[in-house]
Amino acid sequence: MVYASKYSHEFDESNGFGWKYDTEPKHDWSTLMANKNAELQRLTGIYKNILNKAGVTLIEGRGKVVDPHTVDVDGKLYTARHILISVGGRPFIPDIPGSEYAIDSDAALDLPSKPEKVAIVGGGYIALEFAGIFNGLTSEVHVFIRQKKVLRGFDEEIRDFVGEQMALRGIQFHTEESPQAIVKSADGSLSLKTNKGTIEGFSHIMFATGRRPNTKLVPDKVKMTDFDLFTIGAGSGGVRASRFAANFGASVAVCELPFSTISSETTGGVGGNLGLESVGVKINKNGAIEVDEYSRTTVPSIWAVGDVTDRINLTPVALMEGAALAKTLFQNEPTKPDYRAVPSAVFSQPPIGQVGLTEEQARKEYGDIDVYTANFRPLKATLSGLPDRVFMKLIVCAKTNKVIGLHMCGEDSAEIAQGFAVAVKAGLTKADFDATVGIHPTSAEEFVTMRTPTRKIRQSSESQGNMGHEAKTAAGV
Repeated sequence: MVYASKYSHEFDESNGFGWKYDTEPKHDWSTLMANKNAELQRLTGIYKNILNKAGVTLIEGRGKVVDPHTVDVDGKLYTARHILISVGGRPFIPDIPGSEYAIDSDAALDLPSKPEKVAIVGGGYIALEFAGIFNGLTSEVHVFIRQKKVLRGFDEEIRDFVGEQMALRGIQFHTEESPQAIVKSADGSLSLKTNKGTIEGFSHIMFATGRRPNTKLVPDKVKMTDFDLFTIGAGSGGVRASRFAANFGASVAVCELPFSTISSETTGGVGGNLGLESVGVKINKNGAIEVDEYSRTTVPSIWAVGDVTDRINLTPVALMEGAALAKTLFQNEPTKPDYRAVPSAVFSQPPIGQVGLTEEQARKEYGDIDVYTANFRPLKATLSGLPDRVFMKLIVCAKTNKVIGLHMCGEDSAEIAQGFAVAVKAGLTKADFDATVGIHPTSAEEFVTMRTPTRKIRQSSESQGNMGHEAKTAAGV
């Protein structure tokens, strides 16, 4: 859907390169949905094939942990040396009057028609990604955020820059506004009431106000058998752990949860449907399963990976956790997931790529840092005549000269950040960056040609000595 939404901007860009269109290009929503669904089915088939070839027993349905080594699936008991929980997360919609008229990010992926005018409540990466999608598909988009800026927790300059660039593309941001109620009119249109007033005429109101671990779930059909590993849920980390475990010679079963049956309305104790708390698994107030550094829960034979643990909620991180768990359990090779310098991206428009610390984190944890920035119009924009810009930033530890943070907002940011993540993870210095020859003309070359710091931050020797271990580890320094 991100790919589909980019074309409208590219059509606008193409005018500056001499392209003319006799008629206005039109988008067919049903074609996009059909092709998207076909691709999802293809990928699901591939994952099932991978597990089948590895010798994993696949079980479709719902299940419940009844003791540290037993899962109840529709009255049938399955025993295993280890149980792995990998059920992912689900969108959260706050309980306000009229919330039944709202949709979440999952439902937004399967709408029967394109929204004409959509309100997106939330300022995180999911909200921005959908704002870019719908805006690119020519919907009127309004984004409502409680704070002054989007993307809490991201680098401050990135937050400012992406908000400005998205506004230039026609997205309307309503800052410091909290939703209070949704009202449906006789004509079917929706109104959103906030602390600042009411805006009417929305075809859809979407909440992107965070996700909650799926500890309220689970299983139904299989024959009795014993396994070395019984995985509940088909999250990325669980699939990876199961496949690796099977390749290591373990007997493995995966109980796949049909996500269409997941209810966000379940009440009562968190994790009740999975039976986790009843067997002693500790779950925090946000519904996440608490695990140690090896992904073990408070019950020694029960493990958890992925979003359900609420560590770093990214698919590649879940894959890493799953692979580490399989080595720990079945290779006699205790392995901790390595969270140093994990890169991430926001597929907003323009997109963001980053790895390492933000400037705010680096200042707090290292004291003395050098900050390099570049803000420019790329060659493509100067020819197209559009106001697109690129922002790039390096954060360097003044004491060690190591690059501890790299941030970018602009075209191809995710691709560029992935490559530079290797350098940051390896602990390369600013001198190493400076010694690297750039590829011209590219935006990426800016990361190896920034010679003069935009600012040098120097704090007291006392603060310099108070560097937090967690931040050092995250940056790989």
